[in-house]
Amino acid sequence: MRMPSMGRRLLLGAVALLALAGTAAAAEIHVLTSGGLTAAYRALAPEFERATGHRLVTAQGASMGSAPDAIPQRLARGEPADVLLLAGSALDRLIAEGRAMPGSRTDIAESRIGMAVRAGAPRPDIASMEGFRRALLAARSIAYSASASGVYIETEMYRRMGLADELMPKSRKILSERVGSVVARGEAEIGFQQISELLPIQGIDFLGPIPAELQQVTVFSAGLAAGAREPEAAHALIRFLASPEARDTLRRTGLDPMGGG
Repeated sequence: MRMPSMGRRLLLGAVALLALAGTAAAAEIHVLTSGGLTAAYRALAPEFERATGHRLVTAQGASMGSAPDAIPQRLARGEPADVLLLAGSALDRLIAEGRAMPGSRTDIAESRIGMAVRAGAPRPDIASMEGFRRALLAARSIAYSASASGVYIETEMYRRMGLADELMPKSRKILSERVGSVVARGEAEIGFQQISELLPIQGIDFLGPIPAELQQVTVFSAGLAAGAREPEAAHALIRFLASPEARDTLRRTGLDPMGGG
């Protein structure tokens, strides 16, 4: 009798995970993850733990910046870390600084910037450049991330639009919190962040990606922290996150898996 397709996929996924784990004994893997990959990682983590016997200990923070919980700041304080999940450019800096292992970068997914308003608020049409421009000029307040998307918005996007002088005074950088949560409370009229970070937030309406002419694609990557205590188990987790078995979850949480498929 043929096994149902879903059962076959689950079985094949479990077998693949066991192969990825190799012969490593059950380990406690410390993971530092940035917001862009968090939703996908948290959805995939239980499957990895069940199949391998490893236990994941997770802390979250921005890929960059000076917030106390940002990944570079956590590493600077000596917090334990085996796997780092963050923007690829930020991982490259950590490698150059000796805080992550050279040659360990594995690109997981591409992420795009999206825009949201409070649930029930008017929904401006941002599909065109003209509509997007009107929406930003009309907004009384704007919130953006302190990580990769926000750095781009404040240092490049506004300037490319020729609106930095008009938009920066009413824009606020959000530290150590999801932008969508600020918008949901009514503390900002519109908010920008990676799509994968907006989608899980209750109390907002996701309007879609910003126009392609202004879009910035951020590659989110996994790497091995310098001094990782469980390198073999850490490599197994990284291989799983980059595997075909993880792609549907990555797509469902607003990311585009590297390598397609």
